[in-house]
Amino acid sequence: MNRFFADERGVQDGVAYLSSEDSRHALRVLRLDVGDEVELVCAPKRFLASIEAAGEDGVRVRVREELACTEPRTQVTLYQGLPKAEKMEWIVQKATELGACAVQGVAMERCVVKLDGKDAAKKAERWQKIAREAVKQCARVDVPRVAAPQRLAALREELTALDVLIVPWEDARDGSIRDALAPFERREVLRVGVLIGPEGGIAPREAEWLREAAGGRLVTLGPRILRTETAALAALTLVMAARGEME
Repeated sequence: MNRFFADERGVQDGVAYLSSEDSRHALRVLRLDVGDEVELVCAPKRFLASIEAAGEDGVRVRVREELACTEPRTQVTLYQGLPKAEKMEWIVQKATELGACAVQGVAMERCVVKLDGKDAAKKAERWQKIAREAVKQCARVDVPRVAAPQRLAALREELTALDVLIVPWEDARDGSIRDALAPFERREVLRVGVLIGPEGGIAPREAEWLREAAGGRLVTLGPRILRTETAALAALTLVMAARGEME
């Protein structure tokens, strides 16, 4: 079923209007018409709806029933060391599919890519659009927040506010992701950060800062060295699985 976002008016008296972008797509590309069923996303809910009117003024839909929530209770933010080329776009897309509530690019010591000012803002805007499109595809409701890249040290306050910060690192000695999450087994809602280094990995002094200043748990992802994009998705999957979010 085709999925669309409601516009800023939301659902009022069982009626909603598709966003202007989605209205154009529904009418001009998909050729939908009055009576066709659609899935309507109006965060934090989603609905089964049917098109009630369609024309130059947009698409009006009538809500028929509320659908089950697909959002995870575990709120995971991915802090991704900036990778090369277009890898970040792929990471944002897959992190959205896996249920991340936010993705934050991080400028780290071994990053090859340097993003500042307008370039950073432009990239963040592109990544946010990718996240929004991924939400439609994967039946989520909430679009993850994708912020402009920040330097690692600038994130200290945000990192320390998390319930647990998990840092996969090839030289880790603090156990596994499951070990890091074990103390929170009975917590229904949990704020988790997963910080992944860039292609060159996390520098030893960064790892020490993450442990001492940010309260991070340095964990292992096993004996094999993973690429940054693989490590990000493996870590997110392990967190979600350990928290029962993939059952």
